[in-house]
Amino acid sequence: MADVRLPPALGCLLALVAGGLTTLSTAPFSLWWLGPVAAGLVYLGLTALTPRQAALRGLCYGIGLFGSGASWVYVSIHDYGYTGVPLALLLTALFVVGLALFFAVTLWGYRRLCGPRLAALTFAGIWVLGEWLRTWLFTGFPWLLLGSAQVDSPLAPWAPVGGVYLLSLITALTGSLGVELLRRHWWAAAPLAALWLVPLALPAQWTTPQGDPVRVALLQGNLPQLIKWRPEGQRRAIDTYLDLTRGLDDDVDLVIWPEAALPMFEDQAAPILERAHASLPAGTELVTGILQRDERGLYYNSVVGRGDVEGAYRKAHLVPFGEYLPLESLLRGAIAFFDLPAPAMTPGAEGQAPMRVGDLVIGNAICYEIIYADLVAEQAREAGVLLTVSNDTWFGASIGPLQHLQMARLRALENGRPVIRTTSNGVTAIIDARGRVTAQAPQFETTVLEGEVTATEGLTPFTRTGSWPAWLLAALLVLPGLRRRR
Repeated sequence: MADVRLPPALGCLLALVAGGLTTLSTAPFSLWWLGPVAAGLVYLGLTALTPRQAALRGLCYGIGLFGSGASWVYVSIHDYGYTGVPLALLLTALFVVGLALFFAVTLWGYRRLCGPRLAALTFAGIWVLGEWLRTWLFTGFPWLLLGSAQVDSPLAPWAPVGGVYLLSLITALTGSLGVELLRRHWWAAAPLAALWLVPLALPAQWTTPQGDPVRVALLQGNLPQLIKWRPEGQRRAIDTYLDLTRGLDDDVDLVIWPEAALPMFEDQAAPILERAHASLPAGTELVTGILQRDERGLYYNSVVGRGDVEGAYRKAHLVPFGEYLPLESLLRGAIAFFDLPAPAMTPGAEGQAPMRVGDLVIGNAICYEIIYADLVAEQAREAGVLLTVSNDTWFGASIGPLQHLQMARLRALENGRPVIRTTSNGVTAIIDARGRVTAQAPQFETTVLEGEVTATEGLTPFTRTGSWPAWLLAALLVLPGLRRRR
């Protein structure tokens, strides 16, 4: 049966709507069931299009997705990048269209390389291969992956098996197979039922608790970003975090400050950190995000500790235009947005060992790194707890911090590890090994979040392998649908 033919304009409109529906499937809306609906709308009538028409549909979907789901970029550029409204809108539009091109290329490749044979399967496979491409090309941007919204859905038990890309594959398959069912292709019912029924038989948790609970205190300073690096901002940060630390209960085992809590280098902050640690009861350790510099003049975004702490962590995956400036010789000084408030950072080494804090072995992911599933899995293999310190002030009051929290929850679920998330102004939270938020601080308040964390041992299938099995499965789904040349 031939695929349904939609007028090109209607197909593009549906793709634009599908992008918005994908955003609604993610936090803070969390209408996870809209993810498969969105994928189905993109797939509808796709095999009747030429490669160029398919590319246009992919572009429209990407614009709908990133124009709605990554709208926080405008806040970062305008509110905190000292950029006027017209230029901020232009830069945001370029960002959105640039990311949308990934979907244009993906769907162009789908129609150029694949025929109607097993189209529903090849569509899901090519979708995930497109997400894989977006994960690493041009430093990568795996934000708003289709599977990220499924952390609260019946599909969530698949996460420890194959991670976010397996969830994306199953979500896309649900959409395409659903369309086939609507076209009365009843064969689609069996694989569709299997995808949603198998999770009922999967373990609720792949890891087990290890040791006694540790009581943690997460400090949220809520300091204004615009003055943070000025002398008055430094003084305010010192006073805020020292006061919050002195006011803690005596039963706290571990105190954590967020990313770059003190806007200065570690060698400058050392006396302040020692004073803060000295104010804590014996046996209580202090961990903080801080900037470091070495004798070579290189700068690092780091996590360090005071007390019974071994090791440190240096951020390995940096944020372009936030922590370093691509094409710096051309762009620096062009507009205020390109003038970084702090020196350009150097990436830390790959494969860094976890930190040991008292009896806890902690794997780290600083801010943006938590969205990289394989980077976090690498840390989780040797750690009992995951820690992510972040400065989400750059997002303002947008949906960005809530999306960021959702991805941190998915990392906990994928690896069967609790995640401690300490941020400058929210969302500070404690997440258990099943991805559930057990404690959460309000945004935009100067506060302390206290709670208990229990390390886990054992590895999930995803922690052992990472994402490559999901990527391989996606490629295998594409192979049968490739056009056969004469």
